[in-house]
Amino acid sequence: MRPDSGEKKQVGIVGSGYIAKGLVRLLEHQPDLAVSRVLTRTDRNARPDFPRSAFLTDSAGELADASDIVVISTGDAVYGTCVADELQRAGLPVVTMDAELQLVSGSYFAKKGYFSEAEGDQPGCLAALKTDAEEMGFHPWVYGNIKGFLNHDPASAEMQYWAEKNGQQYDATIAMTDGTKVQIEQAFVANAFGAGILQAGLSGAPGDNLGAAAFSLATKAVASKRPVSDYVLSPVHGGGIFLVCGHDAAERDSLRYYKMGEGPFYLLQRNYHLSHFEILKTVRQALLNGRVLMNNGPAPSVSVAPVAKHALAPGDHIGKGTGCMEVRGSAVRIWDCPDHVPIGLLADAVVKKPIRAGETVTFDRVELPQTLAQDIWDRIPKGL
Repeated sequence: MRPDSGEKKQVGIVGSGYIAKGLVRLLEHQPDLAVSRVLTRTDRNARPDFPRSAFLTDSAGELADASDIVVISTGDAVYGTCVADELQRAGLPVVTMDAELQLVSGSYFAKKGYFSEAEGDQPGCLAALKTDAEEMGFHPWVYGNIKGFLNHDPASAEMQYWAEKNGQQYDATIAMTDGTKVQIEQAFVANAFGAGILQAGLSGAPGDNLGAAAFSLATKAVASKRPVSDYVLSPVHGGGIFLVCGHDAAERDSLRYYKMGEGPFYLLQRNYHLSHFEILKTVRQALLNGRVLMNNGPAPSVSVAPVAKHALAPGDHIGKGTGCMEVRGSAVRIWDCPDHVPIGLLADAVVKKPIRAGETVTFDRVELPQTLAQDIWDRIPKGL
């Protein structure tokens, strides 16, 4: 498909939040792509905020029939799994900006058809940077995220204020603030690239000196004999991503000349990620040559477990684990914590047994509705 061919490919969108609205606006100006439908669970007649309400539909079938490719961005692994399954049954390629969905069901869908995360969020940007680095002969030791702020237990009123101020959803604001989002992203990155994690909850190396903090992670990765996925907590460096890489010793003089430092570690940094502005790069690759940017790998070894923010009693209800006031997410090695409930599955849950503050939520502590997402999770082979 050439941009000047005169035939626009129809892009469907699942989700109608911040990312979807931006993507709709962006697609209005593309010579080769256009919006088909936008699948929403909200009232289509009560969305004055949506840029083109005529695109909204509540029918996944209608979305599938009208589309050549679909982008999923919901942050809801249970719902997203059901929609992704229907889209794949219709033979459609699926691009996600949805690490939550990838982490729970991505390994399953990657075996069934085209299923790739997009550039734009930190995982996809790390995948693109990894490709660039490896083409130059670098070998990554650290896949790093840069987080500027962290509060494990923020106040509800504060989260409501920032959600309204930034035009974001309330639950997304909580997940970004309490660290759940970065844990999900880096667990996904670990699975995608066959990396490990240094500890439960990641290291979150602090430091205004990004290089020093990043190289400290690389030293630990070398000691573990495996690349790692982690993050640096640094309010002065913003929301970018980085790699710490090694290279052949024979190239040390050349890399010094190019101001890359003395080695043996080299920092490759990208100081931005532009979310919906970058998705179409992956959409075009999918349509042109079917190149998958990244997925959750065939046998994930890292997941994200819910950790109680405060004591939970029998009968307590958890509407959605990601971005709630009851729990936050913490990356774990699956084999170290085999009974944890993946945080993406913790939806419409009722507590059965007491859970203390700081405890991991396990399957025996809560009652969950039976869902396709849980069925898939149970069937996916787990790696080491």
